Amino acid sequence: MILSFVREGRAGSVEATVERVEDPAAVGQTAEARDFPCLTARVAYPGRGYDGMFGWVQLVRSSDDASGGAVFGMDPFVLFPDSRSPYCYFGLAPTLFDSPARLDRAPMSWLAHTFLAWTPITETIQRHVVPLVGFAWGFDIDTSENITIHGPTPLPDTTWTAHLAFLRAQHPAWTFAPQPTTRNRNT
Repeated sequence: MILSFVREGRAGSVEATVERVEDPAAVGQTAEARDFPCLTARVAYPGRGYDGMFGWVQLVRSSDDASGGAVFGMDPFVLFPDSRSPYCYFGLAPTLFDSPARLDRAPMSWLAHTFLAWTPITETIQRHVVPLVGFAWGFDIDTSENITIHGPTPLPDTTWTAHLAFLRAQHPAWTFAPQPTTRNRNT
């Protein structure tokens, strides 16, 4: 799936691929990750240096978490679970990689809402998240331990808006734009 966006008058895109893990070692995973999904989302954008900086915000709803799948929570990068940033990845046209897996293959559902965003660097405003495009992806495990992979599929702008109260509560030192600045376009 390719999603187009415009940031400061320049066009860019995100190419998102979700595939089944056939060789866990090839993606830096343990043997338990076999058959689970892995996501690779690549940013293409002509900006260089600070003009090409982006971040990934990912929220996850999982039926095996404390809420039983009732609500979305932040999905920070595993090495930085206590980070005070809403971004799980940030950098120069950062590639997002994620490979959720479980040791136990009990029935469950796992759904991610993933957003490419950026933070303008100005003298007066910092720590402000401006979403550009979003997509959903995930997996289900049935009672026979079969894993069904979902997505990626584009998210409507209203999905970001629905997460705003949670994002603001989790990251009070940050501000969040109310909706993506451009329409998502799937090509």
